[in-house]
Order: sequence, then C-alpha cells, then structure tokens
Amino acid sequence: MSSTITVYLVDDHPLVKSGLEAVIRLEEDMEMIGHSISSKEALHQIRHQPPDIALVDLRLQGEHGLDLVKSAKKQVPGTRYIILTSYATEEEIRKAMEEGVDGYILKEALPEELLTAIRTVSRGRKFFDPAVVQFAMEHHQNHQKNELNVLTRRELEVLKALAQGFNNRSIGEKLVISEHTVKKHIGQILEKLHLRDRTQAALYAVAKGLNQGN
Repeated sequence: MSSTITVYLVDDHPLVKSGLEAVIRLEEDMEMIGHSISSKEALHQIRHQPPDIALVDLRLQGEHGLDLVKSAKKQVPGTRYIILTSYATEEEIRKAMEEGVDGYILKEALPEELLTAIRTVSRGRKFFDPAVVQFAMEHHQNHQKNELNVLTRRELEVLKALAQGFNNRSIGEKLVISEHTVKKHIGQILEKLHLRDRTQAALYAVAKGLNQGN
C-alpha cells in the first residue's frame, strides 16, 4: 500500500462530500480521489482506479451500500471498505460483518475519529465505532455472564482472532490447530458467554478491546 492513503466516497449527500474533502485535504498522508452517489457509478470507478479505502453509506438512493460492498469485494479485493452511515440497527451491523467490511463508523463521529478509522483500516486492522459496538451489545449485556475469565487461554486466543476479522481457516493457521478444533472452540465460547453466533462474539470481543495488539 502506498504511503498516501487514497480514499473514495460513496454517498449521495453533498454536505458529507464537502465535509470529508475538507477534513482529508488537511492530512498529508491522505488523498480523496473520487466520489459517487450510486453503486453502479462507484463500482465502475473503483474498478478503474482502486482506492486503498472506500467509504460507503448504507443508504443510497434506491440502493443499499452493502450490495455495493459485496460486489466490489469480489472484483476489487485489494480495496478495504468502511461503512459510513447516519445510524445503525443490530441487523445492519450483523450483515456488515458477515460481508466482511473492514470498518463501521457513524457520521456523527468527530473528524479525528474518522481519520483514525481510515488509518487503522489502511493498516489491515478492523475499526468499529465505539457507539456502534455499544449499541450492538447493550440489548443483551445485562443478561450475559460475560467475564473473560470463564474462557480458557486457547478460547481467548480464538476470540481475539475473531475480533481481528480472521475466518476459521485463518484462525487455525494462526494458532496451528485444525479448522474443526477452531469450530469447537467457537462453540464453547458462544456457550460460555451466552452469545448467539460468531458475529455477536466478534462484536463482544471488539467491545472488550481484543482487536488491539498482536
């Protein structure tokens, strides 16, 4: 990846475009290289000139941003995708994680938070807005036995890898265990923490800061 982080915006609100341009213009290590208001135009431009980071609104006119992300990831896998949206439901957060987005941040975030998200994702890490994580977790937080000390050392390693966006095969390679063993560990994690699925487990782990570090 180049020393300058190239950013492409997919959003149909002019104020978002002008605001983002103003913020990025002040950063020596970033450049905004384009903007689209529709998925069709965005996909064409991203294929033609792949950016390092694509910021995608969930709600485009008559379209859904995750449909663009799904198509673009197949055609331009080198680009990383951050959802930039006004608000989020738990279902949208879950679907975004299932599509493998690299980040998720609300438009109400401070400029420095957005810049941090872009830089974090450009380094290959995941970034989820703390407000998004809190929203996703709070509906069941008070009903969970969610202390990490109920997990074994290996289960904690697997949970940390989930928070960092690894799939089962990659977790197995990272920890030198079989994919079948990874699945068993995930099952134990879900049971012990009273979580519904691996998406909730990943969100829980991010909320606990397990996506940080090596």
